This record gives sequence, C-alpha cells and structure tokens, in this order.
Amino acid sequence: MKIGMNMLLWTNHVTEEHYPIVDLLKETGYDGIELYMGEGDVSHYKKLGDHFSDLGLGVTTVTGLTPEENISSANPKIRQAGLDRLKWAIDNAQALKADNICGPIHSSFAYFTRQPPTKDERKRSAEMLRKAAEYAAEANIMLCPEALNRFECYLYNTMADLKTLVTAVDHPNLGAMYDTHHSNIEEKSQSAALRTIAPYLKHVHISENDRGTPGSGQVQWEEVFKTIRDIEYDGWLTIEAFSTIIPEFANAINVWRDYSPSKEIYTQGYAFIKEGIKI
Repeated sequence: MKIGMNMLLWTNHVTEEHYPIVDLLKETGYDGIELYMGEGDVSHYKKLGDHFSDLGLGVTTVTGLTPEENISSANPKIRQAGLDRLKWAIDNAQALKADNICGPIHSSFAYFTRQPPTKDERKRSAEMLRKAAEYAAEANIMLCPEALNRFECYLYNTMADLKTLVTAVDHPNLGAMYDTHHSNIEEKSQSAALRTIAPYLKHVHISENDRGTPGSGQVQWEEVFKTIRDIEYDGWLTIEAFSTIIPEFANAINVWRDYSPSKEIYTQGYAFIKEGIKI
C-alpha cells in the first residue's frame, strides 16, 4: 500500500508556489500527493507532473461536476458537457502521470432534486461513465467514483449503491473508491462496507469524522485497517482533510472552522496510517 496526502488541505489549485509543501510531504515519507483538478490545462499539469516525478512522488487526482455538467441529467446537452469535463480531467491526469481520477464523478456535488434517485438517473450516469472509462483506457487512467454522504449527494451514498454503479459500467478502467468520512455517516459497519466493495476497490481516502487529524475522532480505525489488510488491498491510502485557508472553497464544502493544525494532520496522520497497516 502507498500513503498519499491530498493537497486540498492547503489549496484547490496546485502551482509552483506550493512546491515547498510538497517537499515537506516528501520528507515526511509520503509516497505521493493528490491534487484537485478544477482549473488549468495540459501544459500546467505536465509541468507539475514532471516535477513530482523528479521527486519520486506518485500522483492521484480528484475532481467533480457542476450542475451544468451533471451526467445523470435528463438533458443530453448537460450530460455531454459532463462527459467533456471528464475527458478534460483525463487529459490533465495523463499529463500529470497520475494513477487515477476519484471523486463524485457520477453526478454533481451538492445538487439535489429533493427526490430519491431514480433508475433512469443511475442508468444515465452509468452510460456516461462507460464512455468516460473508454476514453480513460487510452490514457491508462483509472476512474474511481466516490459515494458521498446524504448531505452532499443523493445518487450514491453507500458501498452497496456504488457497487451497482461499477457493475453497471462494467469496464476495467472504472473501479470504486472508499472514504472513511462518508462511510462513518452512511454505513452500519466500516468492515462490512469495505468487504462489499472489495472486488472493485481502487482508491481509499483516510478521513476522520470531522475532517481533522486521522485517529483523533470517532471513525472505527482498528476495524478499517484490519479489514483493509484482510481484503489484501494494495492501492493508495490518501489522507483527505480540509481547512479554511481558501474561504470560497471551504464555503462550498461547508467547512466553517479548522479541525486540526495542518502540520499535525500530515505528520501525525502519516504515522497513524503507517502503524495501522503494519502487519
């Protein structure tokens, strides 16, 4: 398993000015970093990717879709806009030399119809993700859709939900990701949830119930790490934690306070994961 750190703790758009933070993560022992892709172009991400590669760091990515890019929409123009956005992300991820693209890429973040998900919505989402996966195959990128909690998404909330999506898409370049924060809200058992998605699991976010330092809150971590070892997962374990450093981004994800000091999150979080996965 490899340990990563999501740069969203510091920024939603990584540039050269953030290289000192990346250097600190490398010195701490991280195997790689995770970038949010919201803006930029291929040349920007290629420059970043070359730098990270020179440092010996792996890269994973996360992105999302706006309501105008919702691939589960009944409007074909909106679905096409969403597919175009995913192809944009795939091109940039390839330039980064990234392993994957994860996140709620099955629908739009924090968009609600005020009704439960319909079969048609899920069918449309799967159909568009199949097209995205075919495009991702050409770039050797793994797509890892994420189930979110009920306050951020209605289409896919649990690993049982997510399993139906992955099996419907049925493409080798689309797997699933697991997030301990969302599962802490939605699942009856972290162990049972992980075992449900195990055959398709390609990425894991290590995130405390309050988005602070892993190990400092209420997530059942012993259960999480034991199950991860039991299912012989061998991918990324990436810390996802948030802060108020970028107000507009923090407001968009309902972050109203800092949960833990940044240094504590990335230093103690790394040590916590190393101990947790130790056999």
